Amino acid sequence: MMKKMMYTGILMLLALFLAACNAAGGVEPDTAVTSPLTAETIMEETEDDMADDMAAPTDESMMEEDEAAMSDDAMMEEEGEAMMEEDMADDAMTSKPAWQTISLTDVRSGQTFTLADFAGKTVFVETMATWCSNCRQLLGNVAAARSQMAGEDVLFVALSVETNISDAALADYTEQTGFDWTFAVASPELLQELAATFGTTIVNPPATPHFIIRPDGSYTDLATGIKSPDAIISQLQEAGG
Repeated sequence: MMKKMMYTGILMLLALFLAACNAAGGVEPDTAVTSPLTAETIMEETEDDMADDMAAPTDESMMEEDEAAMSDDAMMEEEGEAMMEEDMADDAMTSKPAWQTISLTDVRSGQTFTLADFAGKTVFVETMATWCSNCRQLLGNVAAARSQMAGEDVLFVALSVETNISDAALADYTEQTGFDWTFAVASPELLQELAATFGTTIVNPPATPHFIIRPDGSYTDLATGIKSPDAIISQLQEAGG
């Protein structure tokens, strides 16, 4: 509004000046400008300047553009964080040893699983054979320890090194002995990976080899020998933190 009043005032002054010049005859024909400045041209230029001012970006529009840009940046940052989390999850999975990701079948339930599925829990893993008397003795102590730790985030897994035994035969063994936790037949691939990590003793059932997977996926060294129920509980509590 102020600009319009200023332009109107200037227009009036120029109009008066031109009128006075014309009345006085002060401009010779041969010295007149080729494009005389008239009231009409002044008005047109004034209107063009006002239009340019109206078209120029305002503080409000610039703020809206800045807010939109900030919103886009926030969305890109959230997408970047989500991608980083996915990458970290993928890295965590790929960093696990192969023997934790090899598929197994629970012979009692028929469900498939991997040792990595038990993340967040403490897992007691024992390799065994149905013909091994030492294994049966240790499994009996495991049963006693398991009953005393009922309700805790502790799992027990027995892996038969008899790769040629059927799931049904191993399930019958669990029924006959009353061992009612997770039993599975280890594949040759799994035994090879376990031996690469723990040594060949892990495939020697009479040595009663066993180890514990901690809640964070790390694991203890291989242990051997027939442990008492109290010793098994102590090992699990120490590994579970």
